[in-house]
Amino acid sequence: MGIFERYLSLWVGLSILLGVVSGSLFPSFFSLVAQLEFAHVNLIIAVLIWLMIYPMMVQVDFHAIKYIGRQPKGIVLTLVINWLIKPFTMALLGWLFFKVFFASWVEPETANQYIAGMILLGVAPCTAMVFVWSQLTKGDPNYTLVQVSINDVIMIFAFAPITAFLLGISDIVVPWQTLLLSVVLYVLLPLIAGVITRQKLNNNGNGQQLTRFLSNIKPWSILGLLATVVLLFGFQAEIILQQPETILLIAIPLIIQTYGIFAISYFAAKRLRLAHNIAGPASLIGTSNFFELAVAVAISLFGLHSGAALATVVGVLVEVPVMLSLVYFINRTHHWFD
Repeated sequence: MGIFERYLSLWVGLSILLGVVSGSLFPSFFSLVAQLEFAHVNLIIAVLIWLMIYPMMVQVDFHAIKYIGRQPKGIVLTLVINWLIKPFTMALLGWLFFKVFFASWVEPETANQYIAGMILLGVAPCTAMVFVWSQLTKGDPNYTLVQVSINDVIMIFAFAPITAFLLGISDIVVPWQTLLLSVVLYVLLPLIAGVITRQKLNNNGNGQQLTRFLSNIKPWSILGLLATVVLLFGFQAEIILQQPETILLIAIPLIIQTYGIFAISYFAAKRLRLAHNIAGPASLIGTSNFFELAVAVAISLFGLHSGAALATVVGVLVEVPVMLSLVYFINRTHHWFD
């Protein structure tokens, strides 16, 4: 891990602080940025989101999918967790906390926004950071690549329907046109661009050009994320200063969801007798989120100033330290899988 990845939580925290301070001191600037949109897509945020997502999509190698049959149990575990369990437990926890436990502290409309943001996190399985988690747990890199590639293919077709279904049962109006546009803009097009880039850079067959290219653009991906966080918290500055406990309220169910999904995944991996270098990454893929996509879609669907956008950004703040604790746990329990 480079210095950006290793201390991502610190950089996100500093970006949050910078965003809140800037938003309170220069509200007119953030109002101007908020007006730069087309078809409910903010142009500045769209550029930053592409900076985040495109380098991740270049890493995906669809040729790896042909190896799916070698050890199918790990693939099945990941798919079941990502698409049949995780989105629904996230929606349930969001409803439970913001409609029951925190109902007296949060306005109903605001609660719906937070639930929507949590749902978007739950339906977006991790694409990029999971390579870091896999490496830290000495996971099988090729198998991890297969899992990520398959999830990306499924995400193109399943993200919008599952999101719309869960938003619908949560009594949140679903703007289908905007949702589909977000999937095309932030999943399909970056994926196509990533595949084309990978093929062109891999023409010589040695992979050196691809490795050099990924190394050069990785910092831009992190900078795009941090700039997005600054803008989002700048837009939310007034609400945050008036209600600082909001961050904690959102973080609590997200942390419970993360540890809960990991417990289910890791226990299932042990019961399935998976090798440790497959069990670790398989559990972490199901646990972590593609928060860059969740942030982008939340902005497109509900706006820059929405509680949904705020909830997805809190997901960024929570995820890194929690995932590092799970990496430590996986490494300490290697003997469970011997």
